[in-house]
Amino acid sequence: MARPQDVDEYLDRFASPVRERLGAVRDLARDAAPDAVEAIKWGNPAWVHASGTILFVLAGHWKHISVVFTPSTREAFDTELGDYNPGKGSVKIAHPQAIPEDLLRRMMTHRIREHERDGVKWM
Repeated sequence: MARPQDVDEYLDRFASPVRERLGAVRDLARDAAPDAVEAIKWGNPAWVHASGTILFVLAGHWKHISVVFTPSTREAFDTELGDYNPGKGSVKIAHPQAIPEDLLRRMMTHRIREHERDGVKWM
């Protein structure tokens, strides 16, 4: 299957309810990073700063969705991640586990700030 050309095409590849869950995280990203550009990076939706640096990436899977940040952003929220099975820089949200909207919004805001203030690039 060819790589998606845009985020809408990416989301359309998933069946309900995964598509809706991905859409909910997309809405959070749009709200938290209104100046970021949506793009497809490595076949997944990504939000890219005006400087060209990736801020975060969304990935859908059969059993979960992942939101990928920098390791430093993930580490800043380590004590709050609990059952969200974090990886090196990711938050894994199993289906049908609730989407931690407040936590993700704060992580997205932190990631933007760490890039703009501290110059933290993508991995």
